[in-house]
Amino acid sequence: MTPLKRRTLLGAIGVGLAGAATLAVRPGRGGAPHERYFQDIAKALKDAGIATPTLVIDRQRLHANVGQIVHNMGGRMQLRVVAKSLPSLPLLDEILALARTDRLMVFSLPQLQQLATGSTQILLGKPMPVAAAARFYQDRNTRPEPAPVQWLIDTPSRLAQYRDLARQLRLPLAVNFEIDVGLHRGGIASAQTLQEMLSILQSEPLLHWSGLMGYDAHVTKIPDVAGARQKAMDHARQTYAAYARQVQTALGETATRAATFNAGGSPTYRLYDGSGIESELSVGSAMVKGTDFDTPLLADLQPAVFIATPVLKAPPRFQMPYGVEWVGEAAQWWDRNQERAYFIYGGNWLADPVSPPGLMGSGLYGTSSNQQVLLGSGLQGLAVDDMVFFRPRQSEAVLQQFGDIAVYADNKIVQFWKPMAATA
Repeated sequence: MTPLKRRTLLGAIGVGLAGAATLAVRPGRGGAPHERYFQDIAKALKDAGIATPTLVIDRQRLHANVGQIVHNMGGRMQLRVVAKSLPSLPLLDEILALARTDRLMVFSLPQLQQLATGSTQILLGKPMPVAAAARFYQDRNTRPEPAPVQWLIDTPSRLAQYRDLARQLRLPLAVNFEIDVGLHRGGIASAQTLQEMLSILQSEPLLHWSGLMGYDAHVTKIPDVAGARQKAMDHARQTYAAYARQVQTALGETATRAATFNAGGSPTYRLYDGSGIESELSVGSAMVKGTDFDTPLLADLQPAVFIATPVLKAPPRFQMPYGVEWVGEAAQWWDRNQERAYFIYGGNWLADPVSPPGLMGSGLYGTSSNQQVLLGSGLQGLAVDDMVFFRPRQSEAVLQQFGDIAVYADNKIVQFWKPMAATA
């Protein structure tokens, strides 16, 4: 394209954008340098010689979050820590000690093999293929006796499979029944199905019923219009109570007195006050609080996990690739927050830039796992080798992508925690 044609085209685009401005407000120039909190973390990373993408956990914020969650629960229900959301043995050890609990929820066979030791009490968070359970027990004669495990069972056919495994191993198995309290992601959805499973259970002495699990993640995602959210919560608790009564009728009060009645999750744990049949709540992600958990119910918790990565390149202005430079020029004319480009080490994570403020990805340039571009106004004051910080949207997968986790406390990197291997 000749310079004349490009100027003509840019002029036409400018006229169009100017006309659109009557319908849309042109973005103001925003952004700022790091606040003191992130300046201190960046200095701590530099002092520790860290210059590659790194997962950072703020230990003091972590402690505060765990303490706040325990305070909110007020001893009315037990706390079960969700391992998949906090996949690091030192991290889990620290949380279990702070929360004074030995209860874990586990979602994968490799993590189960690592965590089912000592005195921890394990509840599976999803039904596992029976072959996975067989694999778990196959080396039990050469390993220390595993910690108690409650296998989550969702259907009569799966319960029959576990019955056959118990007979094959000549080993008692504890089974916890998954119930559908409104999420509609499987689980027992009728009294008839529950009765069929209770009949299988009662016919096999090696099967021990240990409780119920009802997950209610849908409740806080329902728009709070015309009481819809409260209706969903009421339905979840009423459904849970009805299934518990059915079990009690079939097995007796003794069987249910010591049972595990698991409910809740990070998004919904605040909705329980201990007044129902539910005896424990599962919480994990809220303890480090990714952006998916920025909700009113979790407003008293602080973000405690970040990704830090250095700027590799900071050209004086943002340019689109050859041949389409004019597209970037038009975008910059409209939005001055696209004037500068910062190419970072890595990128394309399940995370969003948080500091310095005012950075954003480029829908025009695209993303990259190698050198992602972030755009800004220039007010961020970034230079090559400066750190950029992201907040993960969730913790369960992201914590395992960066190698050893840098533990930040008292303006220093004080430890490194090894993450557990990534698992399905």
